[in-house]
Amino acid sequence: MHLGPSHRSVVATRNLMTCRPDFLTPRGFPCVERRCRSLSSHSVNAIEDSPRQICRRAFSTSPGWSKAIPIRQVPSLKEPRVPTVLSLTQNRARSPPQPSASVVLISPENQVLMVQRVSTTSVFSTAHVFPGGHLSTFHDGCSYHDGTFPAPSDVRVHEDSLPYRLCAIRETFEECGILLAREQGPDGKLLNLSEAERDKARKPTYRNETAFPEWLRSVGGFADTENLLPFTRWITPPRKNRRYTTQMYIYMLPLSARNDPSISATSDDGCEIKSVHFDYARTWLEKQRTGEVLLLPPQCYLLHLVSQFLDGPPPGSPGPAELMEHYRSQREKLRKFIDTTPTATEEKARRHYTARIPWAEKAICTFRLGVSADNRSILVLDDPGPELEDTKRGGDRERVILLSSETKELEVRSREEVLAERRQLCDSQKNEIISKDSYSMLLPGQENMKKEA
Repeated sequence: MHLGPSHRSVVATRNLMTCRPDFLTPRGFPCVERRCRSLSSHSVNAIEDSPRQICRRAFSTSPGWSKAIPIRQVPSLKEPRVPTVLSLTQNRARSPPQPSASVVLISPENQVLMVQRVSTTSVFSTAHVFPGGHLSTFHDGCSYHDGTFPAPSDVRVHEDSLPYRLCAIRETFEECGILLAREQGPDGKLLNLSEAERDKARKPTYRNETAFPEWLRSVGGFADTENLLPFTRWITPPRKNRRYTTQMYIYMLPLSARNDPSISATSDDGCEIKSVHFDYARTWLEKQRTGEVLLLPPQCYLLHLVSQFLDGPPPGSPGPAELMEHYRSQREKLRKFIDTTPTATEEKARRHYTARIPWAEKAICTFRLGVSADNRSILVLDDPGPELEDTKRGGDRERVILLSSETKELEVRSREEVLAERRQLCDSQKNEIISKDSYSMLLPGQENMKKEA
């Protein structure tokens, strides 16, 4: 029985796996579509010209698709054994992710601060990101040599802690000049320093000439770590050379600080940041859609979540009291969303274990599942990454991110809707292939059947 080219083969045997040509890894290897058992020699020999494939178990014990695992096609099982793609990936030294922190900073008008990185930087060049950066031993007290911070191999390095919070506040100060600190004393008001005082300390802090906590104490303040709300952790996929484990936070500036000059944002004179700007979350997403700004998957995803609650001012011309109450109501809805479990609304996603993980503890390591019906890469968000694969951490099973390879446009959509569209397209293509093959098998004198069809 001839099955045609191996990349179009769909075989229903006991041991042979089923693959789809359009589900490809970034390196071009076909990926397992369903559960399979190891390929045995008798099932291969029973079908002439069938693809011989070597794989390992590609799915977790949870129902549904879990991972797209690269496999290797070999011309014959009798050939000398060579390292598979999987073994090469597993044996390659994986760089440990560097600890970092970032803040989704909310203004008194419920706008989100984004900073644009300079074009000369080697990390996220020209992209619009949330303020943040690496943890520093000098500033944040995160040296694992003296036991104050977990070692890179320790899973606790991927948990929220005081060094991450100090890093988030310090990096926000360095990059945009906003100081998330409070005055010493019972009132604990937002520390009010002039722009000149803040700018005087930014560069020495950036150059590690002045320790940030010491400078804060010298001006009568302390870092407001208590009002940072943990909001997911992002771990760079292992295929990247430079990796990060980034703790994301939300910080809401006081509604009463609407006209406070101490929260005015300014760039760092081009050291790392080109521009800083507050705008509504949905506006940032629209600018990304039109190509005006470049966003990365974590920023697009979190802006999408925030935009469901912080959706701009009310219609009409409300007074100051009504406006403040409107923004307060939006914030309460966002806080409730962050604290609520299960985190999913769709029935199938609610049954997945990741729905019981609160947003503060979700860990996300994106990987490419395949392509959507409109030929965009599908980035799934439920996997926590290799460093946390033996833990109970996980991300978001309900949503995926679609990435256009041409325009770099990102879109957050329902996972079930995207996969349903993909299945529908594949089924229609399969029916078309079957229809063409059936016509090619017509006997002499049956050509009119094809014309009538």
